[in-house]
Amino acid sequence: MKKIVLAILGTFLLCSGLSAQQNEGVIRYLITHNWVKKMAAVDYLSQEQKDRASYMWGNQAEWKMYGTLYFNGLRTKYEDSEEKANAEYEGYSWRKDEYYIYRDFEKRNIKDIIKLLGKVYLIQDTLIAQEWKILNDIKEVAGHICMNASWTDTIKGQKVIAWFALDMPISGGPERFCGLPGMILEVDINNGALVMTADKIDYISTGTALDFPKKVKAKIIKEADYQAIFGKYIADRKAEEQPYFWGVRY
Repeated sequence: MKKIVLAILGTFLLCSGLSAQQNEGVIRYLITHNWVKKMAAVDYLSQEQKDRASYMWGNQAEWKMYGTLYFNGLRTKYEDSEEKANAEYEGYSWRKDEYYIYRDFEKRNIKDIIKLLGKVYLIQDTLIAQEWKILNDIKEVAGHICMNASWTDTIKGQKVIAWFALDMPISGGPERFCGLPGMILEVDINNGALVMTADKIDYISTGTALDFPKKVKAKIIKEADYQAIFGKYIADRKAEEQPYFWGVRY
């Protein structure tokens, strides 16, 4: 494993020079939710509940949407997109929740605006990335050669596989995922329960998209506070034997 990591870092350093002109742009992620697989991954639900969900949704288990990541060499911002991901959604309107994820890799801080359980929070804290375990599989995502890494979210009970681009030396990624030696272009949670895949990358100026808004109506909290709120909610739902993801982001 040590040799693999050294090889990755060597490739990373080489690609840093090759991609100096490709360190700013916009990535569109296709996000696919699979409700049956989400139910199947919840260990505290009964098999009857899971079977019922599989019967109810059948071939209609998937819901697709887009997310947008703005990036430059130092910062990223992720948000949901109002662009329709499927022609059958035309005519269907929805109001996206407050969900704006800011990462400043130079200053090592986060500023996340998140609506959780009906309240809007501004999470301001030091940047602490997920504790990834780099693996040794390789595949192509959006025209980039990517290597994978794994991480387990013990609060949500999720097993995460991320694929990061070796030729994009930026530690960002979709939603709150970051901290790998290359841009995360795909995330697979619980074996297909939720998959976020980059399907379009434009190397263009981000303009003011990365600027943090001057005024935010939200309660300011730390990351530990946010995790505590999330953890309590999941514990309550577990006691009720109900899936937690109906009320919060997966």
